[in-house]
Amino acid sequence: MLKRPRAVKPLSQEEADELVRKLRAERSGGENYRERSLKLHGWICAKCGREFEAHNLHLLSVHHKDGNHNNNPADGSNWENLCIYCHDDEHSRSLLGDYLQGDDRKR
Repeated sequence: MLKRPRAVKPLSQEEADELVRKLRAERSGGENYRERSLKLHGWICAKCGREFEAHNLHLLSVHHKDGNHNNNPADGSNWENLCIYCHDDEHSRSLLGDYLQGDDRKR
């Protein structure tokens, strides 16, 4: 006799996000690349020099210099910590450059 699969309660968005964070942390040895970058490079924007504290640290992001989010060397050589404003500026500059050179394909 075949058994019916049991119904599984779907995860909320918060539960799914937490599960993804845990799996990524396990894969990287318990620490994700953002945490490693913050330890290596400090709580400061590499472009504008703005310093961050615990209450506004969420405004500091990790930029992958080569654009490859899977390239995460342990020495942090592919990362730079950028505030959200500088990070946005960094990505918009490359889009503008592509457009001005006639390479307007979507990334």
